[in-house]
Amino acid sequence: MRKSALTGALLATTFIASPVLANDDVLKQTANPNQWVLQTGDYFNQRYSKLDQINKDNVKNLKVAWTFSTGVLRGHEGSPLVIGDTMYLHTPFPNIVYALDLNNDGRIIWKYEPKQDPSVIPVMCCDTVNRGLAYADGKIFLHQADTTVVALDAKNGKEIWKAVNGDPKKGETNTATVLPVKDKVIVGISGGEFGVQCHVTAYDMNSGKKVWRAYSVGPDDQILFDPEKTMSLGKPVGKDSSIKTWQGDQWKIGGGCTWGWYSYDKDLNLMYYGSGNPSTWNPSQRPGDNKWSMTIFARDVDTGVAKWAYQMTPFDEWDYDGINEVILADIKVKGKDRKVAVHFDRNGLGYTLDRVTGELLVAEKYDPVVNWTTGVEMDPSKPNYGRPYVVDKYSTAKNGPDVNTKGVCPAALGTKDQQPAAFSPKTGHFYVPTNHVCMDYEPFKVSYTAGQPYVGATLSMYPAPNSHGGMGNFIAWDAGEGKIVWSKPEPFSVWSGALSTAGDIVFYGTLEGYLKAVDPKDGKELFKFKTPSGIIGNVMTYTHKDKQYVAILSGIGGWAGIGLAAGLTNPNDGLGAVGGYAGLKNYTALGGVLTVFTLP
Repeated sequence: MRKSALTGALLATTFIASPVLANDDVLKQTANPNQWVLQTGDYFNQRYSKLDQINKDNVKNLKVAWTFSTGVLRGHEGSPLVIGDTMYLHTPFPNIVYALDLNNDGRIIWKYEPKQDPSVIPVMCCDTVNRGLAYADGKIFLHQADTTVVALDAKNGKEIWKAVNGDPKKGETNTATVLPVKDKVIVGISGGEFGVQCHVTAYDMNSGKKVWRAYSVGPDDQILFDPEKTMSLGKPVGKDSSIKTWQGDQWKIGGGCTWGWYSYDKDLNLMYYGSGNPSTWNPSQRPGDNKWSMTIFARDVDTGVAKWAYQMTPFDEWDYDGINEVILADIKVKGKDRKVAVHFDRNGLGYTLDRVTGELLVAEKYDPVVNWTTGVEMDPSKPNYGRPYVVDKYSTAKNGPDVNTKGVCPAALGTKDQQPAAFSPKTGHFYVPTNHVCMDYEPFKVSYTAGQPYVGATLSMYPAPNSHGGMGNFIAWDAGEGKIVWSKPEPFSVWSGALSTAGDIVFYGTLEGYLKAVDPKDGKELFKFKTPSGIIGNVMTYTHKDKQYVAILSGIGGWAGIGLAAGLTNPNDGLGAVGGYAGLKNYTALGGVLTVFTLP
């Protein structure tokens, strides 16, 4: 981007006075622990509640208060919202929105059911999930599967505005929630498996008009990088930092999708998120680092211009899609107070960065079986500073196409997928749902056709060998030291978002359908209840009439549960997940149910 254009954009945001901004309302609402306004709990993505009526001493007494069927039998990710006496609930495709009356055990106040072309379903990777709604300034925001962004009146469900963010005919879809911040709604996009050049986009919150768009890969004016001011590991990125790392025009179909979570630091005016894998999955067809796929970005929310970026897995050879949440916290790192951004990547490394500067502070394995790398170079004086050391045996690029690289850990779905971790300011630890899964990976040549799969790899997945025999762990992590504090094994991947509370409890759900509560200090199980279907939703809590409740969506699906959700039986279907999770059918079946718990 031209320097003058950047300067003009920045000056404009400095001198144009803004009325009351949405984030003022969001900050006010999230400060009230009785409510749940954003999918992530707050702008910092901590998923921590100050409520303590339900605590580690009485959680064993939790009972079902009421339930609600969504009417949809696919994977249910995300969670309800609660604002005042109303709960807002979403579904997978067709993305129905319900407003439920908490004064009447969830009686339906209004229902919004968008009309979407079902042809979007075949171009949705890994199930028809949606990660939920957001609230700000009297509006409920929905980002539909077909990429339509909708603002609804929270009182009556009427449409205020719509905006179309992408084209499903090219493979552009959506599964993510949105970030309402200031006078904008910021949204991402999916489609890395279809060769989409992906982006984040800001829309005016009141009109739906597009304000800015920042691509993950491409020229500086498209990715909104200032070559002199955008930093990476303490140095300016320089001109054409992305396109120099792609062969020819491959960046135009380069992926780097943005279907994960977004956090925001009001004091710095920066949003944080990760970008996904490069396209295709066959690395031999796209030589180079493929910047800025597989990257953590810090961007100015007014202009979209990146302050810093850090690429975690250059030239990603395994589909280690980097979209997982970035959790903001103030912690000690190796004994020193730091404002940090913490990210548990699919590649199996837990990263701690200075969220102001982008300095890399910690990069360590959060599952001991991770074997594709021996670790990250942490010496700033070395030319490969910040890069992982790749083990040749597990390099799909070195082994080449049509060669089955065996025993790679983690599998493509990562040591953790999008299921968000939680942070407890009481313990200073992060609580992380993980996958304990390895894979065989065989790349092959594939041609690009708009709207058709652009994958180019065959996968099989299985539990990590020589371990506890299961496919998951739930762990406590010290992000200041880069160490596992404790680990609780699970028979299947933990695909549910965690919740920590002031009541000294951490909640999470399991693929078999259990809601569990554990002690944050040692992982001791305090409570479990089997819901009607496997849980890939995120636990939330709220208070109504001075009584604390805990709620969870169950409904098996997502990548791990795609076999059950879509009726697939070929072990290689679902990009290898069908075979790996075939045993789930013995524990759960399809569902779409909200279960709400409270103390008697």
